[in-house]
Amino acid sequence: MTRKTSPDELHVLLGTRLTGEGEQWLTAALDRTRQDRAAIGALFPAAGRRCGRGPLLDVESSRPPDPRFRGWTVDDAARTLMMAALPLHGTDLGDEVAALYRYGDAAEKRGVLRGLGPLDTDGKLGDHALPLVHDGLRTNDTRLITAALASYGARYLQPAAYRQGVLKCVFLGIPLADIAGLDERADAELARMLTDYARERRAAGRDVPADVLGLVDPTDITLSREA
Repeated sequence: MTRKTSPDELHVLLGTRLTGEGEQWLTAALDRTRQDRAAIGALFPAAGRRCGRGPLLDVESSRPPDPRFRGWTVDDAARTLMMAALPLHGTDLGDEVAALYRYGDAAEKRGVLRGLGPLDTDGKLGDHALPLVHDGLRTNDTRLITAALASYGARYLQPAAYRQGVLKCVFLGIPLADIAGLDERADAELARMLTDYARERRAAGRDVPADVLGLVDPTDITLSREA
């Protein structure tokens, strides 16, 4: 099972990537958000400029990267902590998060989608933000699609929607390693869909991505080709 990420854990990791000025700004932003939920409307867009937009993981570290933070940026993490600081839960939290998504640019939308998993670590959000995941999956922005299939999407998407999301990633060339929950949620129907895709690729004389081959029975593809 994919280990959940708590806001506290994310805060510790983010602290290693912030400048002193960025850390001071974020601390003040979190305090303001806790005291006044409306403050997040102005603070959320400023996260990239004030905290940075680089990768959250230290690419030069000798330690193996934590797969839970693959693709995360510093501003994704900062925005997640802001949402976690909101003194709300359930439907009220879902409505506030939806507004941040609705009025945000692509980076802000990505931050919302990535942050849903940590925001729901203790179940305080529930499935109230699931419409945002569906919206992200309807786009052709690979960053939003990947973020939509992070831990929250893997937790709450219905099986058919999750399978279609995985298939869309395959068609768009998004690495399957970027999709959360695949080990737990891959099933016979997804294997069938990916097998059909692989057969079509082989029939057209095209290579099948290695990560797709890892989820199908190679003999199913070979036998179909020989037939």
